[in-house]
Amino acid sequence: MPDQVGKTGLVVSAHSADFVWRAGGAIALYAKRGWKIKIICLSLGARGESAKMWREGKGVTLEKVKQARIDEARAASDILGADSIDFYDLQDYPMRVPDEIVFRLADEYRSLRPEWVLTHGMEDPYNADHPLTSQVTQEARVIAQAHGHKYPEPPIGAPQVFMFEPHQPEQCNFKPQLILDISEVWAQKRKAFESQAAQEYMWDYYTHVGLNRGTQGARNSGRRMIYGEAYQRIFSLVTDTFI
Repeated sequence: MPDQVGKTGLVVSAHSADFVWRAGGAIALYAKRGWKIKIICLSLGARGESAKMWREGKGVTLEKVKQARIDEARAASDILGADSIDFYDLQDYPMRVPDEIVFRLADEYRSLRPEWVLTHGMEDPYNADHPLTSQVTQEARVIAQAHGHKYPEPPIGAPQVFMFEPHQPEQCNFKPQLILDISEVWAQKRKAFESQAAQEYMWDYYTHVGLNRGTQGARNSGRRMIYGEAYQRIFSLVTDTFI
Protein backbone atom coordinates (compact mmCIF):
# COMPACT_ATOMS: atom_id res chain seq x y z
CA MET A 1 0.00 0.00 0.00
CA PRO A 2 2.39 2.75 -1.17
CA ASP A 3 -0.24 5.47 -0.71
CA GLN A 4 -0.25 4.73 3.02
CA VAL A 5 3.37 5.73 3.59
CA GLY A 6 3.79 8.80 5.78
CA LYS A 7 0.34 8.78 7.33
CA THR A 8 0.10 8.86 11.11
CA GLY A 9 -1.87 7.14 13.85
CA LEU A 10 -2.05 7.98 17.56
CA VAL A 11 -2.51 5.50 20.42
CA VAL A 12 -3.27 6.86 23.91
CA SER A 13 -2.81 4.30 26.67
CA ALA A 14 -3.71 4.78 30.33
CA HIS A 15 -0.90 2.53 31.54
CA SER A 16 2.37 1.41 30.03
CA ALA A 17 1.16 -1.99 28.79
CA ASP A 18 -2.47 -1.34 27.81
CA PHE A 19 -1.50 -0.59 24.22
CA VAL A 20 0.29 -3.94 23.95
CA TRP A 21 -2.67 -6.15 24.84
CA ARG A 22 -5.40 -4.09 23.21
CA ALA A 23 -3.87 -2.41 20.14
CA GLY A 24 -0.57 -4.15 19.48
CA GLY A 25 -1.88 -5.74 16.31
CA ALA A 26 -3.10 -2.44 14.87
CA ILE A 27 0.22 -0.77 15.67
CA ALA A 28 2.25 -3.53 14.01
CA LEU A 29 -0.09 -3.76 11.00
CA TYR A 30 -0.06 -0.06 10.21
CA ALA A 31 3.66 0.32 10.90
CA LYS A 32 4.20 -2.44 8.35
CA ARG A 33 2.14 -0.39 5.87
CA GLY A 34 4.45 2.58 6.30
CA TRP A 35 2.48 4.61 8.83
CA LYS A 36 4.13 6.53 11.65
CA ILE A 37 2.50 5.40 14.87
CA LYS A 38 2.89 7.46 18.04
CA ILE A 39 2.14 5.85 21.42
CA ILE A 40 1.45 7.96 24.51
CA CYS A 41 1.26 6.34 27.96
CA LEU A 42 -0.38 8.68 30.45
CA SER A 43 0.96 6.64 33.37
CA LEU A 44 3.30 3.71 33.90
CA GLY A 45 0.84 1.59 35.84
CA ALA A 46 3.49 1.36 38.52
CA ARG A 47 1.16 1.38 41.52
CA GLY A 48 -1.76 -0.70 40.34
CA GLU A 49 -0.57 -2.87 37.42
CA SER A 50 2.81 -4.10 38.57
CA ALA A 51 1.83 -6.52 41.33
CA LYS A 52 4.44 -9.10 40.35
CA MET A 53 7.24 -6.60 40.96
CA TRP A 54 5.86 -5.42 44.29
CA ARG A 55 5.48 -9.02 45.51
CA GLU A 56 9.20 -9.59 44.99
CA GLY A 57 9.92 -7.21 47.88
CA LYS A 58 13.55 -6.84 49.02
CA GLY A 59 14.51 -3.38 47.85
CA VAL A 60 11.65 -2.75 45.45
CA THR A 61 10.87 0.95 45.13
CA LEU A 62 8.44 3.02 43.09
CA GLU A 63 11.28 4.39 40.97
CA LYS A 64 12.60 0.89 40.21
CA VAL A 65 9.14 -0.27 39.20
CA LYS A 66 8.65 2.79 37.00
CA GLN A 67 11.95 2.25 35.22
CA ALA A 68 11.14 -1.41 34.62
CA ARG A 69 7.77 -0.48 33.12
CA ILE A 70 9.40 2.11 30.86
CA ASP A 71 11.93 -0.48 29.67
CA GLU A 72 9.18 -3.02 28.97
CA ALA A 73 7.00 -0.51 27.11
CA ARG A 74 9.91 0.68 24.97
CA ALA A 75 10.76 -2.92 24.11
CA ALA A 76 7.16 -3.60 23.07
CA SER A 77 7.01 -0.39 21.05
CA ASP A 78 10.16 -1.40 19.16
CA ILE A 79 8.86 -4.91 18.51
CA LEU A 80 5.60 -3.54 17.13
CA GLY A 81 7.39 -1.02 14.92
CA ALA A 82 5.95 2.17 16.42
CA ASP A 83 7.67 5.38 15.39
CA SER A 84 7.86 6.75 18.93
CA ILE A 85 6.55 6.37 22.46
CA ASP A 86 6.16 9.05 25.17
CA PHE A 87 5.53 8.69 28.89
CA TYR A 88 3.58 11.46 30.63
CA ASP A 89 4.28 9.82 34.00
CA LEU A 90 1.01 10.61 35.73
CA GLN A 91 0.20 8.71 38.89
CA ASP A 92 -2.06 5.69 38.45
CA TYR A 93 -4.60 4.23 40.92
CA PRO A 94 -5.91 6.90 41.07
CA MET A 95 -5.07 8.89 37.97
CA ARG A 96 -5.59 12.65 37.99
CA VAL A 97 -5.12 14.73 34.85
CA PRO A 98 -4.29 18.45 35.13
CA ASP A 99 -5.13 20.90 32.35
CA GLU A 100 -1.53 21.12 31.20
CA ILE A 101 -1.64 17.44 30.25
CA VAL A 102 -4.82 17.94 28.22
CA PHE A 103 -3.16 20.83 26.37
CA ARG A 104 0.01 18.79 25.88
CA LEU A 105 -2.04 16.06 24.26
CA ALA A 106 -3.87 18.63 22.12
CA ASP A 107 -0.45 19.81 20.93
CA GLU A 108 0.33 16.22 19.94
CA TYR A 109 -2.81 16.17 17.79
CA ARG A 110 -1.78 19.41 16.11
CA SER A 111 1.76 18.15 15.50
CA LEU A 112 0.89 14.63 14.33
CA ARG A 113 -2.42 15.36 12.56
CA PRO A 114 -3.37 11.67 12.89
CA GLU A 115 -5.75 9.85 10.56
CA TRP A 116 -7.11 7.88 13.50
CA VAL A 117 -6.78 7.57 17.28
CA LEU A 118 -6.98 4.42 19.40
CA THR A 119 -7.76 4.61 23.10
CA HIS A 120 -9.83 3.15 25.94
CA GLY A 121 -13.59 2.88 26.14
CA MET A 122 -15.81 5.27 28.05
CA GLU A 123 -16.88 2.68 30.66
CA ASP A 124 -14.89 0.38 32.91
CA PRO A 125 -16.15 -0.33 36.45
CA TYR A 126 -12.92 -2.17 37.24
CA ASN A 127 -10.49 0.61 36.41
CA ALA A 128 -11.35 4.31 36.55
CA ASP A 129 -8.03 5.22 34.89
CA HIS A 130 -9.31 3.78 31.59
CA PRO A 131 -12.47 5.87 31.02
CA LEU A 132 -10.61 8.94 32.29
CA THR A 133 -8.00 8.38 29.59
CA SER A 134 -10.78 8.07 27.02
CA GLN A 135 -12.30 11.36 28.20
CA VAL A 136 -8.96 13.19 28.11
CA THR A 137 -8.12 11.80 24.67
CA GLN A 138 -11.41 13.05 23.25
CA GLU A 139 -11.24 16.40 25.03
CA ALA A 140 -7.78 17.04 23.62
CA ARG A 141 -9.08 16.17 20.15
CA VAL A 142 -11.85 18.75 20.46
CA ILE A 143 -9.38 21.42 21.64
CA ALA A 144 -7.09 20.64 18.71
CA GLN A 145 -10.07 21.16 16.38
CA ALA A 146 -10.85 24.60 17.79
CA HIS A 147 -9.93 27.47 15.44
CA GLY A 148 -9.34 29.79 18.39
CA HIS A 149 -6.85 27.49 20.10
CA LYS A 150 -3.36 28.89 19.48
CA TYR A 151 -4.55 31.00 16.54
CA PRO A 152 -3.26 31.32 13.78
CA GLU A 153 -1.98 27.75 14.12
CA PRO A 154 -4.27 25.63 11.91
CA PRO A 155 -6.74 23.27 13.62
CA ILE A 156 -6.88 19.56 12.87
CA GLY A 157 -9.69 17.90 10.94
CA ALA A 158 -11.79 15.10 12.42
CA PRO A 159 -9.70 11.97 13.00
CA GLN A 160 -11.76 8.91 13.77
CA VAL A 161 -11.49 7.58 17.33
CA PHE A 162 -11.69 3.85 17.95
CA MET A 163 -12.02 2.39 21.44
CA PHE A 164 -10.10 -0.81 21.95
CA GLU A 165 -11.43 -3.86 23.72
CA PRO A 166 -11.39 -3.72 27.54
CA HIS A 167 -10.38 -6.62 29.75
CA GLN A 168 -14.00 -7.53 30.59
CA PRO A 169 -16.04 -6.23 27.63
CA GLU A 170 -19.36 -7.60 28.87
CA GLN A 171 -19.07 -5.34 31.95
CA CYS A 172 -18.09 -2.24 29.96
CA ASN A 173 -20.90 -2.07 27.38
CA PHE A 174 -18.31 -2.73 24.69
CA LYS A 175 -19.60 -3.54 21.21
CA PRO A 176 -17.14 -5.05 18.70
CA GLN A 177 -18.22 -2.90 15.76
CA LEU A 178 -14.95 -3.32 13.88
CA ILE A 179 -12.75 -6.42 13.85
CA LEU A 180 -9.27 -5.83 12.49
CA ASP A 181 -7.53 -8.81 10.89
CA ILE A 182 -4.10 -8.93 12.56
CA SER A 183 -3.16 -12.47 11.51
CA GLU A 184 -0.12 -11.36 9.48
CA VAL A 185 1.40 -9.51 12.46
CA TRP A 186 0.31 -11.82 15.25
CA ALA A 187 3.86 -13.10 15.85
CA GLN A 188 4.96 -9.52 16.59
CA LYS A 189 2.08 -8.94 18.96
CA ARG A 190 2.78 -12.15 20.86
CA LYS A 191 6.48 -11.26 21.08
CA ALA A 192 5.47 -7.85 22.46
CA PHE A 193 3.36 -9.66 25.08
CA GLU A 194 6.43 -11.56 26.19
CA SER A 195 8.35 -8.33 26.79
CA GLN A 196 5.85 -7.43 29.52
CA ALA A 197 7.25 -9.49 32.39
CA ALA A 198 5.33 -7.48 35.00
CA GLN A 199 2.02 -8.82 33.68
CA GLU A 200 2.84 -12.31 32.48
CA TYR A 201 -0.63 -13.50 33.47
CA MET A 202 -2.05 -11.46 30.57
CA TRP A 203 -0.13 -13.24 27.80
CA ASP A 204 -2.38 -16.24 27.36
CA TYR A 205 -5.55 -14.33 28.18
CA TYR A 206 -5.06 -11.95 25.27
CA THR A 207 -3.90 -14.75 22.99
CA HIS A 208 -7.33 -16.32 23.51
CA VAL A 209 -9.00 -12.95 22.92
CA GLY A 210 -7.15 -12.65 19.61
CA LEU A 211 -8.21 -16.13 18.52
CA ASN A 212 -11.83 -15.52 19.52
CA ARG A 213 -12.02 -12.25 17.59
CA GLY A 214 -10.35 -13.94 14.63
CA THR A 215 -13.05 -16.61 14.60
CA GLN A 216 -15.75 -13.97 14.91
CA GLY A 217 -14.17 -11.89 12.15
CA ALA A 218 -14.01 -14.84 9.78
CA ARG A 219 -17.64 -15.68 10.41
CA ASN A 220 -18.77 -12.10 9.79
CA SER A 221 -16.72 -11.56 6.66
CA GLY A 222 -16.14 -14.85 4.90
CA ARG A 223 -12.41 -14.11 4.80
CA ARG A 224 -9.78 -16.42 6.19
CA MET A 225 -8.40 -14.97 9.40
CA ILE A 226 -6.97 -16.43 12.58
CA TYR A 227 -6.33 -13.47 14.89
CA GLY A 228 -8.33 -10.28 15.31
CA GLU A 229 -8.62 -7.14 17.43
CA ALA A 230 -12.00 -5.61 18.20
CA TYR A 231 -12.80 -1.90 18.30
CA GLN A 232 -15.86 0.24 18.93
CA ARG A 233 -16.53 3.48 17.07
CA ILE A 234 -17.44 6.78 18.66
CA PHE A 235 -18.25 8.91 15.63
CA SER A 236 -20.33 8.14 12.56
CA LEU A 237 -18.65 6.71 9.50
CA VAL A 238 -19.15 9.17 6.64
CA THR A 239 -19.12 7.49 3.24
CA ASP A 240 -20.78 7.42 -0.16
CA THR A 241 -21.11 3.63 -0.30
CA PHE A 242 -22.29 0.80 1.95
CA ILE A 243 -19.44 -1.55 0.97
